[in-house]
Amino acid sequence: MKRRMLRNVCKGKLHRATVTEARLDYVGSITIDRDLMDAADIRPYEMVQVTNVANAALWRTYAIPGDRGAGTICLNGPPARLFQPTDLVIILSLAWVTDEEYAHLTSHVVHMDEHNRVVRIESHRLSELQEESPD
Repeated sequence: MKRRMLRNVCKGKLHRATVTEARLDYVGSITIDRDLMDAADIRPYEMVQVTNVANAALWRTYAIPGDRGAGTICLNGPPARLFQPTDLVIILSLAWVTDEEYAHLTSHVVHMDEHNRVVRIESHRLSELQEESPD
C-alpha cells in the first residue's frame, strides 16, 4: 500500500537577487519586480523564504508585486533590520505537493545580474531528477 503524503519542494527561486530597498516603517512583506515574480512562478501574497547571502539571516514573508522591469527587491517591515540595499539574497518559493503533483512539477531557478535583470532561467522537471526508488 502506497502512503499518501505531502512533500515540501522548491518550485521557484530567485538566485542572488540584489536588495534595492529596506523600508522599516512598512507593514511587512517583500516587494518584488512583477517580471521576476513571474519568472520564478511566485504569485502575489504567496509566502516566500528570503535568505541573506552575507549574514545567513532567513525570513519568511509574503510577496507583493512591484513595478515590472524596475528590478525592485524591497524588504518591508521588521526584515529591514536584517536586509540592506546591495545585500544579495536568495528567494525561494516553496510548495507542499503530493507525489502526483511532484511528477508534473517544473521548478524554475532565475539567475540575475547586479541590477536584477534576468540573465538565464533554469527549468528542472522534478520527476526527471528523482532517483529510481522501490515502491
